[in-house]
Amino acid sequence: MKVSSPLITESDIEAVVSVLRSGMLAFGRVGEEFEKQLASYLGVKHVATVSNGTAALYLSLKALGVGQGDEVVVPDFTFFATASTALLAGAIPVLVDIELETYTLDPDQLREAISGTTKAVVPVHLYGHPADMDQITEIASERQVHILEDCAQALGAEFKGRKVGGLGHAAAFSFYPTKSITTGEGGAVATDSDRVAEQVRLLRNHGQKSRYYHVELGWNMRITDVQAALGLSQLKRLDEMNEKRRKLARVYVEELASVPQIKLPTEKPGVKHVYNLFTVWVERDGARDRLAQYLRDRGIETAIHYPIPLHKQPALARARKAPGCCPNSDAASRHVLSLPLHPGLSESDIVTVAKLVKSFFAEQL
Repeated sequence: MKVSSPLITESDIEAVVSVLRSGMLAFGRVGEEFEKQLASYLGVKHVATVSNGTAALYLSLKALGVGQGDEVVVPDFTFFATASTALLAGAIPVLVDIELETYTLDPDQLREAISGTTKAVVPVHLYGHPADMDQITEIASERQVHILEDCAQALGAEFKGRKVGGLGHAAAFSFYPTKSITTGEGGAVATDSDRVAEQVRLLRNHGQKSRYYHVELGWNMRITDVQAALGLSQLKRLDEMNEKRRKLARVYVEELASVPQIKLPTEKPGVKHVYNLFTVWVERDGARDRLAQYLRDRGIETAIHYPIPLHKQPALARARKAPGCCPNSDAASRHVLSLPLHPGLSESDIVTVAKLVKSFFAEQL
């Protein structure tokens, strides 16, 4: 049983085949429609699709004016690209600790980390649970700092009735196969800013203002209509797939609530968690890895998101640790384990995994 897997239907295949048969494969009409529909879903003015989630983060930073001499505050416990893109843009990532209840950026740490050279903060809606955007927005507004939401794992998640991706100055999404919807590879930038959207569209297409007229140095970071067709088809089922994830998560919670050796994911009041990952905390040091091996021996795949916090990554040696960073991040890297959860699973699949988890701990006593 896989920990994560895309749900590809016949309608997805037909949508892709239709584009292939048309012979019009590069970004065009279908890509524009995907952007339009996604913007409508998120409740934002603009969506610009790009080649992947990393490109979405990088181009967003560039469009927000982040560059040499700037600092970008990011949580220490997240995927590498959240911080590496700040370095690639010429800035210095400043690593802050996380709250252990949701594994998202600690607003108190953010307040301490912001300096006179801070240009942006990148809250990550990790595992599908929104960060505390009320506090983050208040702090960023006071200090005149841009907010770039990292929504790679949170398409469809909500904070106080608003979808993530429309809560900051820009937002980055990923459509990798393990995400809420997939285009194979791909990503998107969402924003209400005409200027940010125009800049992202310019930079993703070689800096072309018009055909063969290049006003800036840019990149080829577009998606194709083949990818967009798959994304457009999947977007129609996004809410359905997210509700399936939430339903399966409830089964896990019901089945594992009596196991004292693990802490289950939290859904704070006023938010909608979309459970891109169902990540538990295994209490005893070393038990996490033994549980993972126990499940693997019985055909159950698990994953660790993430085994090495950012402040221990050699490629991020130039990053700075904010004061108080990063005991929670260090602890999470030793204790978290993602169990199988995706729309292709059934409730009985979840019960099977939960029973094995309970069996493991029963055998440890």
